[in-house]
Amino acid sequence: MNNIVFSILLIMIGLVCGFGLTLLVNLLRENATSNKIALMLEEAKKNAEKVKRDTIMEAKEKAYQLKNDVDKEIKEKKAELKETENRLLQRENSMDKRDELYQKREATLDSREEKLTQKQKEIQEEQGKVEELKKQQLDLLEQISGFSKEKAHDLVMKNVKEAMSREIALYISEQETEAKLTVEKKSKELIVTSMQKYASDIASDQTVTVVSLPNEEMKGRLIGREGRNIRTIEAVTGVDLIIDDTPEAVVLSSFDPLRREMARIMLETLIKDGRIHPTRIEEVYDKVCKDMKDKIMEYGNEALFELGITKMAPELIELVGRLHFRTSYGQNALQHSLEVAQLSGLLAGEISEDVTLAKRAGLLHDIGKAVDHEIEGSHVSIGVELAKKYGEGEVVVNAIASHHGDTEATSVVASLVAVADSLSASRPGARNDSLENYIKRLSDLENVANDIEGVEKAYAMQAGRELRVIVKPEEVDDLEAHRIARDIKEKIEATLKYPGTIKITVVRETRAQEEAK
Repeated sequence: MNNIVFSILLIMIGLVCGFGLTLLVNLLRENATSNKIALMLEEAKKNAEKVKRDTIMEAKEKAYQLKNDVDKEIKEKKAELKETENRLLQRENSMDKRDELYQKREATLDSREEKLTQKQKEIQEEQGKVEELKKQQLDLLEQISGFSKEKAHDLVMKNVKEAMSREIALYISEQETEAKLTVEKKSKELIVTSMQKYASDIASDQTVTVVSLPNEEMKGRLIGREGRNIRTIEAVTGVDLIIDDTPEAVVLSSFDPLRREMARIMLETLIKDGRIHPTRIEEVYDKVCKDMKDKIMEYGNEALFELGITKMAPELIELVGRLHFRTSYGQNALQHSLEVAQLSGLLAGEISEDVTLAKRAGLLHDIGKAVDHEIEGSHVSIGVELAKKYGEGEVVVNAIASHHGDTEATSVVASLVAVADSLSASRPGARNDSLENYIKRLSDLENVANDIEGVEKAYAMQAGRELRVIVKPEEVDDLEAHRIARDIKEKIEATLKYPGTIKITVVRETRAQEEAK
Protein backbone atom coordinates (compact mmCIF):
# COMPACT_ATOMS: atom_id res chain seq x y z
CA MET A 1 0.00 0.00 0.00
CA ASN A 2 2.76 2.37 0.89
CA ASN A 3 4.54 1.50 -2.31
CA ILE A 4 1.50 2.41 -4.39
CA VAL A 5 1.12 5.77 -2.65
CA PHE A 6 4.77 6.46 -3.08
CA SER A 7 4.58 5.61 -6.76
CA ILE A 8 1.63 7.93 -7.23
CA LEU A 9 3.51 10.74 -5.49
CA LEU A 10 6.54 10.21 -7.67
CA ILE A 11 4.36 10.35 -10.78
CA MET A 12 2.67 13.55 -9.66
CA ILE A 13 6.01 15.15 -8.82
CA GLY A 14 7.29 14.15 -12.26
CA LEU A 15 4.26 15.68 -13.94
CA VAL A 16 4.63 18.92 -12.04
CA CYS A 17 8.32 19.12 -12.82
CA GLY A 18 7.64 18.40 -16.52
CA PHE A 19 4.96 21.05 -16.71
CA GLY A 20 7.21 23.57 -15.02
CA LEU A 21 10.07 22.79 -17.40
CA THR A 22 7.71 23.16 -20.34
CA LEU A 23 6.56 26.59 -19.17
CA LEU A 24 10.18 27.63 -18.62
CA VAL A 25 11.19 26.54 -22.13
CA ASN A 26 8.24 28.34 -23.73
CA LEU A 27 9.03 31.50 -21.79
CA LEU A 28 12.64 31.38 -22.88
CA ARG A 29 11.56 30.88 -26.51
CA GLU A 30 9.17 33.84 -26.33
CA ASN A 31 11.91 36.07 -24.98
CA ALA A 32 14.30 34.95 -27.74
CA THR A 33 11.62 35.58 -30.42
CA SER A 34 10.84 39.03 -29.03
CA ASN A 35 14.52 39.92 -29.09
CA LYS A 36 14.85 38.64 -32.63
CA ILE A 37 11.83 40.66 -33.78
CA ALA A 38 13.20 43.74 -32.11
CA LEU A 39 16.52 43.24 -33.87
CA MET A 40 14.73 42.76 -37.21
CA LEU A 41 12.68 45.92 -36.70
CA GLU A 42 15.79 47.84 -35.82
CA GLU A 43 17.56 46.56 -38.91
CA ALA A 44 14.51 47.36 -41.09
CA LYS A 45 14.48 50.91 -39.75
CA LYS A 46 18.15 51.28 -40.55
CA ASN A 47 17.61 49.93 -44.09
CA ALA A 48 14.63 52.26 -44.59
CA GLU A 49 16.70 55.23 -43.48
CA LYS A 50 19.45 54.19 -45.87
CA VAL A 51 17.00 53.77 -48.79
CA LYS A 52 15.46 57.13 -47.97
CA ARG A 53 18.85 58.81 -47.99
CA ASP A 54 19.81 57.08 -51.25
CA THR A 55 16.49 58.08 -52.86
CA ILE A 56 16.90 61.69 -51.78
CA MET A 57 20.44 61.76 -53.15
CA GLU A 58 19.33 60.21 -56.46
CA ALA A 59 16.44 62.70 -56.74
CA LYS A 60 18.80 65.58 -56.10
CA GLU A 61 21.20 64.29 -58.75
CA LYS A 62 18.36 63.94 -61.28
CA ALA A 63 17.08 67.41 -60.45
CA TYR A 64 20.58 68.81 -60.91
CA GLN A 65 20.99 66.97 -64.23
CA LEU A 66 17.54 68.14 -65.40
CA LYS A 67 18.42 71.70 -64.47
CA ASN A 68 21.63 71.46 -66.46
CA ASP A 69 19.72 70.07 -69.47
CA VAL A 70 17.13 72.83 -69.25
CA ASP A 71 19.84 75.49 -68.98
CA LYS A 72 21.60 74.00 -72.00
CA GLU A 73 18.39 73.91 -74.03
CA ILE A 74 17.58 77.51 -73.06
CA LYS A 75 21.03 78.58 -74.22
CA GLU A 76 20.56 76.76 -77.53
CA LYS A 77 17.14 78.37 -78.04
CA LYS A 78 18.56 81.78 -77.24
CA ALA A 79 21.34 81.18 -79.78
CA GLU A 80 18.78 80.14 -82.41
CA LEU A 81 16.63 83.18 -81.67
CA LYS A 82 19.68 85.38 -81.92
CA GLU A 83 20.60 83.85 -85.28
CA THR A 84 17.02 84.25 -86.52
CA GLU A 85 16.98 87.86 -85.37
CA ASN A 86 20.21 88.51 -87.26
CA ARG A 87 18.79 86.97 -90.43
CA LEU A 88 15.62 89.05 -90.12
CA LEU A 89 17.72 92.20 -89.67
CA GLN A 90 19.74 91.30 -92.78
CA ARG A 91 16.54 90.63 -94.75
CA GLU A 92 15.07 93.92 -93.55
CA ASN A 93 18.19 95.77 -94.68
CA SER A 94 18.04 93.99 -98.03
CA MET A 95 14.39 94.93 -98.46
CA ASP A 96 15.16 98.54 -97.62
CA LYS A 97 17.85 98.59 -100.30
CA ARG A 98 15.49 96.94 -102.80
CA ASP A 99 12.80 99.48 -101.97
CA GLU A 100 15.22 102.34 -102.65
CA LEU A 101 16.16 100.68 -105.96
CA TYR A 102 12.50 100.35 -106.95
CA GLN A 103 11.85 103.96 -106.08
CA LYS A 104 14.73 105.05 -108.30
CA ARG A 105 13.52 102.80 -111.13
CA GLU A 106 9.98 104.16 -110.77
CA ALA A 107 11.27 107.68 -111.02
CA THR A 108 13.22 106.75 -114.15
CA LEU A 109 10.12 105.12 -115.70
CA ASP A 110 8.01 108.20 -114.93
CA SER A 111 10.58 110.31 -116.69
CA ARG A 112 10.61 108.03 -119.72
CA GLU A 113 6.83 108.00 -119.84
CA GLU A 114 6.73 111.76 -119.95
CA LYS A 115 9.22 111.75 -122.83
CA LEU A 116 7.21 109.09 -124.70
CA THR A 117 4.01 111.07 -124.22
CA GLN A 118 5.69 114.14 -125.62
CA LYS A 119 7.03 112.20 -128.63
CA GLN A 120 3.59 110.65 -129.25
CA LYS A 121 2.04 114.10 -129.39
CA GLU A 122 4.70 115.19 -131.86
CA ILE A 123 4.10 112.07 -134.02
CA GLN A 124 0.34 112.66 -134.02
CA GLU A 125 0.90 116.23 -135.15
CA GLU A 126 3.18 115.01 -137.94
CA GLN A 127 0.61 112.37 -139.00
CA GLY A 128 -2.04 115.06 -139.17
CA LYS A 129 0.17 117.08 -141.46
CA VAL A 130 0.86 114.00 -143.63
CA GLU A 131 -2.84 113.21 -143.92
CA GLU A 132 -3.53 116.81 -144.91
CA LEU A 133 -0.84 116.60 -147.60
CA LYS A 134 -2.21 113.26 -148.88
CA LYS A 135 -5.68 114.74 -149.07
CA GLN A 136 -4.41 117.75 -150.99
CA GLN A 137 -2.54 115.45 -153.40
CA LEU A 138 -5.62 113.25 -153.95
CA ASP A 139 -7.75 116.33 -154.64
CA LEU A 140 -5.15 117.51 -157.11
CA LEU A 141 -5.03 114.08 -158.80
CA GLU A 142 -8.85 113.96 -159.03
CA GLN A 143 -8.85 117.41 -160.67
CA ILE A 144 -6.14 116.38 -163.15
CA SER A 145 -7.61 112.90 -164.04
CA GLY A 146 -11.26 113.82 -163.90
CA PHE A 147 -12.01 110.66 -161.71
CA SER A 148 -13.05 110.62 -158.11
CA LYS A 149 -11.43 108.20 -155.66
CA GLU A 150 -14.49 105.92 -155.66
CA LYS A 151 -14.70 105.80 -159.46
CA ALA A 152 -11.00 105.01 -159.75
CA HIS A 153 -11.30 102.22 -157.15
CA ASP A 154 -14.29 100.70 -158.95
CA LEU A 155 -12.52 100.83 -162.30
CA VAL A 156 -9.37 99.16 -160.94
CA MET A 157 -11.37 96.44 -159.18
CA LYS A 158 -13.39 95.78 -162.31
CA ASN A 159 -10.27 95.33 -164.41
CA VAL A 160 -8.70 93.07 -161.75
CA LYS A 161 -11.86 90.93 -161.50
CA GLU A 162 -12.04 90.46 -165.26
CA ALA A 163 -8.39 89.47 -165.47
CA MET A 164 -8.61 87.11 -162.48
CA SER A 165 -11.84 85.53 -163.74
CA ARG A 166 -10.23 84.65 -167.04
CA GLU A 167 -7.16 83.22 -165.29
CA ILE A 168 -9.25 81.23 -162.79
CA ALA A 169 -11.48 79.79 -165.51
CA LEU A 170 -8.44 78.82 -167.55
CA TYR A 171 -6.77 77.21 -164.52
CA ILE A 172 -9.91 75.27 -163.59
CA SER A 173 -10.31 74.04 -167.16
CA GLU A 174 -6.70 72.84 -167.26
CA GLN A 175 -7.00 71.13 -163.87
CA GLU A 176 -10.26 69.40 -164.82
CA THR A 177 -8.70 68.09 -168.02
CA GLU A 178 -5.66 66.83 -166.15
CA ALA A 179 -7.81 65.29 -163.39
CA LYS A 180 -9.95 63.43 -165.92
CA LEU A 181 -6.82 62.00 -167.49
CA THR A 182 -5.26 60.86 -164.22
CA VAL A 183 -8.12 60.10 -161.80
CA GLU A 184 -9.25 56.88 -163.45
CA LYS A 185 -5.71 55.58 -163.78
CA LYS A 186 -4.85 56.55 -160.19
CA SER A 187 -7.99 54.98 -158.73
CA LYS A 188 -7.35 51.73 -160.58
CA GLU A 189 -3.77 51.69 -159.33
CA LEU A 190 -4.90 52.22 -155.72
CA ILE A 191 -7.52 49.47 -155.93
CA VAL A 192 -5.19 46.99 -157.63
CA THR A 193 -2.40 47.74 -155.15
CA SER A 194 -4.76 47.20 -152.20
CA MET A 195 -6.12 43.96 -153.65
CA GLN A 196 -2.58 42.70 -154.25
CA LYS A 197 -1.61 43.45 -150.64
CA TYR A 198 -4.68 41.63 -149.33
CA ALA A 199 -5.68 38.37 -150.96
CA SER A 200 -7.75 35.71 -149.21
CA ASP A 201 -9.04 32.35 -150.34
CA ILE A 202 -12.65 32.11 -151.43
CA ALA A 203 -14.75 29.52 -149.62
CA SER A 204 -18.51 29.36 -150.09
CA ASP A 205 -20.58 28.10 -147.17
CA GLN A 206 -22.71 25.05 -147.84
CA THR A 207 -26.04 24.07 -146.32
CA VAL A 208 -25.00 20.58 -145.15
CA THR A 209 -22.49 19.21 -142.64
CA VAL A 210 -21.24 15.62 -142.56
CA VAL A 211 -20.66 13.96 -139.16
CA SER A 212 -18.50 10.81 -139.09
CA LEU A 213 -19.66 7.78 -137.09
CA PRO A 214 -17.42 5.18 -135.43
CA ASN A 215 -19.54 2.30 -136.82
CA GLU A 216 -22.80 1.50 -138.59
CA GLU A 217 -24.46 0.50 -135.32
CA MET A 218 -24.42 4.15 -134.26
CA LYS A 219 -26.99 5.00 -136.95
CA GLY A 220 -29.54 2.77 -135.26
CA ARG A 221 -28.81 4.31 -131.87
CA LEU A 222 -29.24 7.80 -133.34
CA ILE A 223 -32.60 6.82 -134.80
CA GLY A 224 -33.71 5.23 -131.51
CA ARG A 225 -36.69 3.08 -130.72
CA GLU A 226 -39.50 3.95 -133.15
CA GLY A 227 -37.46 6.99 -134.24
CA ARG A 228 -37.73 8.88 -130.92
CA ASN A 229 -34.07 9.95 -130.81
CA ILE A 230 -33.96 11.38 -134.33
CA ARG A 231 -37.26 13.18 -133.75
CA THR A 232 -35.89 14.74 -130.54
CA ILE A 233 -32.66 15.81 -132.28
CA GLU A 234 -34.56 17.47 -135.12
CA ALA A 235 -37.05 19.09 -132.72
CA VAL A 236 -34.49 20.70 -130.37
CA THR A 237 -31.96 21.76 -133.05
CA GLY A 238 -34.18 22.60 -136.02
CA VAL A 239 -31.74 20.70 -138.24
CA ASP A 240 -32.69 17.93 -140.67
CA LEU A 241 -30.78 14.73 -139.80
CA ILE A 242 -30.30 12.63 -142.96
CA ILE A 243 -29.35 9.01 -142.36
CA ASP A 244 -28.88 7.10 -145.64
CA ASP A 245 -26.65 4.37 -147.06
CA THR A 246 -23.49 6.48 -146.77
CA PRO A 247 -21.11 4.32 -144.69
CA GLU A 248 -20.28 5.59 -141.19
CA ALA A 249 -21.65 9.10 -141.77
CA VAL A 250 -24.80 11.14 -141.25
CA VAL A 251 -25.67 14.47 -142.86
CA LEU A 252 -26.96 17.58 -141.07
CA SER A 253 -28.99 19.82 -143.37
CA SER A 254 -30.01 23.39 -142.50
CA PHE A 255 -29.76 26.81 -144.11
CA ASP A 256 -28.65 28.31 -140.75
CA PRO A 257 -24.90 27.68 -140.12
CA LEU A 258 -25.33 28.33 -136.38
CA ARG A 259 -27.93 25.59 -136.05
CA ARG A 260 -25.78 23.16 -138.05
CA GLU A 261 -22.70 23.88 -135.93
CA MET A 262 -24.59 23.43 -132.66
CA ALA A 263 -26.17 20.21 -133.96
CA ARG A 264 -22.74 18.93 -135.08
CA ILE A 265 -21.17 19.57 -131.67
CA MET A 266 -24.14 17.97 -129.92
CA LEU A 267 -23.99 14.84 -132.12
CA GLU A 268 -20.23 14.44 -131.67
CA THR A 269 -20.66 14.79 -127.88
CA LEU A 270 -23.44 12.20 -127.83
CA ILE A 271 -21.41 9.76 -129.96
CA LYS A 272 -18.39 10.06 -127.64
CA ASP A 273 -20.56 9.77 -124.54
CA GLY A 274 -22.52 6.76 -125.82
CA ARG A 275 -25.70 7.68 -123.92
CA ILE A 276 -28.29 8.60 -126.54
CA HIS A 277 -31.88 9.12 -125.40
CA PRO A 278 -34.27 12.13 -125.51
CA THR A 279 -33.44 13.47 -122.03
CA ARG A 280 -29.68 13.23 -122.61
CA ILE A 281 -30.07 14.87 -126.03
CA GLU A 282 -31.80 17.89 -124.47
CA GLU A 283 -29.20 18.15 -121.67
CA VAL A 284 -26.31 18.11 -124.15
CA TYR A 285 -28.04 20.64 -126.41
CA ASP A 286 -28.55 23.05 -123.46
CA LYS A 287 -24.85 22.77 -122.59
CA VAL A 288 -23.85 23.34 -126.23
CA CYS A 289 -26.02 26.49 -126.32
CA LYS A 290 -24.16 27.90 -123.29
CA ASP A 291 -20.72 27.00 -124.69
CA MET A 292 -21.58 28.50 -128.08
CA LYS A 293 -21.91 31.99 -126.57
CA ASP A 294 -18.31 31.79 -125.33
CA LYS A 295 -17.22 30.58 -128.76
CA ILE A 296 -19.02 33.49 -130.44
CA MET A 297 -17.16 35.96 -128.15
CA GLU A 298 -13.93 34.20 -129.07
CA TYR A 299 -14.62 34.67 -132.79
CA GLY A 300 -15.34 38.37 -132.19
CA ASN A 301 -12.18 38.95 -130.16
CA GLU A 302 -10.05 37.13 -132.74
CA ALA A 303 -11.43 39.39 -135.48
CA LEU A 304 -10.62 42.53 -133.46
CA PHE A 305 -7.14 41.22 -132.65
CA GLU A 306 -6.47 40.44 -136.32
CA LEU A 307 -7.40 44.00 -137.32
CA GLY A 308 -5.70 45.69 -134.35
CA ILE A 309 -8.96 47.27 -133.14
CA THR A 310 -9.42 48.04 -129.42
CA LYS A 311 -12.09 49.49 -127.12
CA MET A 312 -15.32 48.09 -128.56
CA ALA A 313 -18.50 47.41 -126.61
CA PRO A 314 -18.81 43.73 -125.53
CA GLU A 315 -22.26 43.58 -127.14
CA LEU A 316 -20.80 44.62 -130.49
CA ILE A 317 -17.97 42.07 -130.12
CA GLU A 318 -20.59 39.34 -129.62
CA LEU A 319 -22.46 40.51 -132.73
CA VAL A 320 -19.21 40.43 -134.72
CA GLY A 321 -18.68 36.83 -133.58
CA ARG A 322 -22.23 35.90 -134.62
CA LEU A 323 -21.41 37.01 -138.17
CA HIS A 324 -19.31 33.83 -138.39
CA PHE A 325 -22.59 31.90 -138.53
CA ARG A 326 -24.30 34.12 -141.12
CA THR A 327 -23.92 34.04 -144.89
CA SER A 328 -24.49 36.52 -147.69
CA TYR A 329 -25.04 34.85 -151.07
CA GLY A 330 -23.03 31.88 -149.82
CA GLN A 331 -20.17 34.10 -148.56
CA ASN A 332 -19.36 33.90 -144.83
CA ALA A 333 -20.43 37.25 -143.31
CA LEU A 334 -17.53 37.47 -140.85
CA GLN A 335 -14.92 36.66 -143.50
CA HIS A 336 -16.56 39.20 -145.79
CA SER A 337 -16.46 41.85 -143.04
CA LEU A 338 -12.79 41.09 -142.29
CA GLU A 339 -11.96 41.34 -145.98
CA VAL A 340 -13.79 44.66 -146.29
CA ALA A 341 -11.98 45.94 -143.17
CA GLN A 342 -8.56 44.95 -144.54
CA LEU A 343 -9.26 46.48 -147.98
CA SER A 344 -10.64 49.67 -146.38
CA GLY A 345 -7.50 49.99 -144.23
CA LEU A 346 -5.20 49.48 -147.22
CA LEU A 347 -7.09 52.02 -149.35
CA ALA A 348 -7.05 54.50 -146.45
CA GLY A 349 -3.30 54.03 -146.09
CA GLU A 350 -2.80 54.75 -149.81
CA ILE A 351 -4.52 58.15 -149.53
CA SER A 352 -3.24 59.04 -146.00
CA GLU A 353 -6.57 58.57 -144.19
CA ASP A 354 -7.14 57.08 -140.72
CA VAL A 355 -6.37 53.37 -141.24
CA THR A 356 -7.73 52.17 -137.87
CA LEU A 357 -11.00 54.06 -138.32
CA ALA A 358 -11.39 52.65 -141.84
CA LYS A 359 -10.85 49.09 -140.55
CA ARG A 360 -13.38 49.64 -137.75
CA ALA A 361 -16.01 50.95 -140.19
CA GLY A 362 -15.30 48.09 -142.61
CA LEU A 363 -15.67 45.45 -139.89
CA LEU A 364 -19.00 46.87 -138.67
CA HIS A 365 -20.53 47.75 -142.06
CA ASP A 366 -22.67 44.56 -142.13
CA ILE A 367 -23.17 44.21 -138.35
CA GLY A 368 -26.94 44.33 -138.86
CA LYS A 369 -26.81 40.93 -140.56
CA ALA A 370 -26.03 39.33 -137.20
CA VAL A 371 -29.60 39.98 -136.01
CA ASP A 372 -31.59 40.86 -139.16
CA HIS A 373 -33.38 37.50 -138.89
CA GLU A 374 -34.53 38.44 -135.36
CA ILE A 375 -35.32 42.17 -135.76
CA GLU A 376 -37.59 43.65 -138.39
CA GLY A 377 -35.89 45.92 -140.92
CA SER A 378 -32.99 45.91 -143.36
CA HIS A 379 -29.51 45.04 -142.15
CA VAL A 380 -28.43 48.62 -142.96
CA SER A 381 -31.01 50.29 -140.69
CA ILE A 382 -30.47 47.68 -137.97
CA GLY A 383 -26.69 48.19 -138.16
CA VAL A 384 -27.06 51.98 -137.88
CA GLU A 385 -29.22 51.63 -134.76
CA LEU A 386 -26.78 49.16 -133.16
CA ALA A 387 -23.78 51.40 -133.88
CA LYS A 388 -25.52 54.42 -132.33
CA LYS A 389 -26.70 52.36 -129.35
CA TYR A 390 -23.19 51.17 -128.47
CA GLY A 391 -21.43 54.52 -128.93
CA GLU A 392 -19.73 54.27 -132.33
CA GLY A 393 -18.63 57.53 -133.99
CA GLU A 394 -20.45 59.44 -136.73
CA VAL A 395 -17.99 58.25 -139.40
CA VAL A 396 -18.67 54.58 -138.60
CA VAL A 397 -22.44 55.14 -138.46
CA ASN A 398 -22.39 56.93 -141.83
CA ALA A 399 -20.23 54.18 -143.36
CA ILE A 400 -22.81 51.57 -142.28
CA ALA A 401 -25.71 53.68 -143.60
CA SER A 402 -24.10 54.52 -146.96
CA HIS A 403 -22.28 51.33 -148.00
CA HIS A 404 -25.20 50.31 -150.26
CA GLY A 405 -25.88 53.83 -151.51
CA ASP A 406 -29.04 54.30 -149.40
CA THR A 407 -27.52 57.40 -147.76
CA GLU A 408 -24.97 59.90 -149.03
CA ALA A 409 -21.43 59.33 -147.75
CA THR A 410 -20.24 62.26 -145.63
CA SER A 411 -16.61 61.16 -145.23
CA VAL A 412 -13.80 59.65 -147.26
CA VAL A 413 -13.77 56.59 -144.97
CA ALA A 414 -17.43 55.87 -145.75
CA SER A 415 -16.69 55.99 -149.49
CA LEU A 416 -13.71 53.64 -149.02
CA VAL A 417 -15.90 51.14 -147.14
CA ALA A 418 -18.43 51.15 -150.00
CA VAL A 419 -15.62 50.53 -152.52
CA ALA A 420 -14.12 47.73 -150.41
CA ASP A 421 -17.57 46.13 -149.99
CA SER A 422 -18.04 46.08 -153.76
CA LEU A 423 -14.56 44.62 -154.30
CA SER A 424 -15.13 41.83 -151.77
CA ALA A 425 -18.54 40.92 -153.17
CA SER A 426 -17.61 41.09 -156.86
CA ARG A 427 -14.61 38.75 -156.81
CA PRO A 428 -15.25 35.72 -159.02
CA GLY A 429 -16.71 32.85 -156.98
CA ALA A 430 -17.16 34.92 -153.82
CA ARG A 431 -20.94 34.75 -153.85
CA ASN A 432 -23.62 32.31 -154.99
CA ASP A 433 -26.96 33.90 -155.86
CA SER A 434 -28.93 30.64 -155.95
CA LEU A 435 -27.81 29.70 -152.43
CA GLU A 436 -28.89 33.09 -151.09
CA ASN A 437 -32.31 32.72 -152.71
CA TYR A 438 -32.62 29.26 -151.18
CA ILE A 439 -31.75 30.56 -147.71
CA LYS A 440 -34.16 33.48 -148.10
CA ARG A 441 -36.99 31.11 -149.10
CA LEU A 442 -36.45 28.97 -145.99
CA SER A 443 -36.22 32.05 -143.76
CA ASP A 444 -39.50 33.39 -145.17
CA LEU A 445 -41.10 29.99 -144.59
CA GLU A 446 -40.08 30.03 -140.90
CA ASN A 447 -41.19 33.65 -140.47
CA VAL A 448 -44.71 32.77 -141.68
CA ALA A 449 -45.10 30.38 -138.73
CA ASN A 450 -43.27 32.54 -136.17
CA ASP A 451 -45.71 35.42 -136.76
CA ILE A 452 -48.67 33.33 -135.50
CA GLU A 453 -49.58 33.69 -131.82
CA GLY A 454 -48.83 30.64 -129.67
CA VAL A 455 -45.89 29.42 -131.80
CA GLU A 456 -42.65 28.92 -129.82
CA LYS A 457 -40.29 27.74 -132.58
CA ALA A 458 -40.51 26.97 -136.29
CA TYR A 459 -37.97 25.02 -138.34
CA ALA A 460 -37.87 24.63 -142.13
CA MET A 461 -36.60 21.12 -142.87
CA GLN A 462 -36.12 18.73 -145.78
CA ALA A 463 -34.85 21.60 -148.00
CA GLY A 464 -38.10 23.48 -147.42
CA ARG A 465 -40.43 20.56 -148.11
CA GLU A 466 -41.41 20.33 -144.42
CA LEU A 467 -42.18 22.99 -141.82
CA ARG A 468 -42.04 21.76 -138.24
CA VAL A 469 -43.80 24.07 -135.77
CA ILE A 470 -43.49 23.74 -131.96
CA VAL A 471 -46.29 25.50 -130.04
CA LYS A 472 -46.60 26.53 -126.38
CA PRO A 473 -48.71 23.81 -124.71
CA GLU A 474 -50.02 26.10 -121.98
CA GLU A 475 -51.48 28.50 -124.60
CA VAL A 476 -52.52 26.13 -127.39
CA ASP A 477 -54.77 23.07 -126.98
CA ASP A 478 -55.12 20.15 -129.40
CA LEU A 479 -57.93 21.73 -131.41
CA GLU A 480 -56.03 25.04 -131.60
CA ALA A 481 -52.98 23.14 -132.92
CA HIS A 482 -55.02 21.91 -135.88
CA ARG A 483 -56.25 25.45 -136.54
CA ILE A 484 -52.68 26.79 -136.45
CA ALA A 485 -51.59 24.18 -138.98
CA ARG A 486 -54.44 25.19 -141.29
CA ASP A 487 -53.70 28.93 -140.87
CA ILE A 488 -50.03 28.38 -141.71
CA LYS A 489 -51.01 26.37 -144.80
CA GLU A 490 -53.31 29.13 -146.04
CA LYS A 491 -50.75 31.85 -145.32
CA ILE A 492 -47.99 29.97 -147.19
CA GLU A 493 -50.23 29.44 -150.19
CA ALA A 494 -51.20 33.12 -150.22
CA THR A 495 -47.82 34.77 -149.68
CA LEU A 496 -45.00 32.44 -150.83
CA LYS A 497 -43.89 30.94 -154.11
CA TYR A 498 -42.40 27.46 -153.81
CA PRO A 499 -41.86 24.33 -155.87
CA GLY A 500 -43.78 21.14 -155.04
CA THR A 501 -45.60 20.74 -151.72
CA ILE A 502 -44.79 21.69 -148.11
CA LYS A 503 -45.70 19.42 -145.21
CA ILE A 504 -46.69 21.33 -142.04
CA THR A 505 -46.28 19.50 -138.72
CA VAL A 506 -47.48 21.18 -135.50
CA VAL A 507 -46.00 19.66 -132.33
CA ARG A 508 -47.70 20.20 -128.98
CA GLU A 509 -46.02 18.50 -126.03
CA THR A 510 -46.62 18.72 -122.28
CA ARG A 511 -43.98 17.47 -119.85
CA ALA A 512 -44.13 17.00 -116.09
CA GLN A 513 -40.73 16.89 -114.42
CA GLU A 514 -39.63 16.44 -110.79
CA GLU A 515 -36.22 15.91 -109.23
CA ALA A 516 -35.67 13.36 -106.45
CA LYS A 517 -33.16 14.48 -103.82
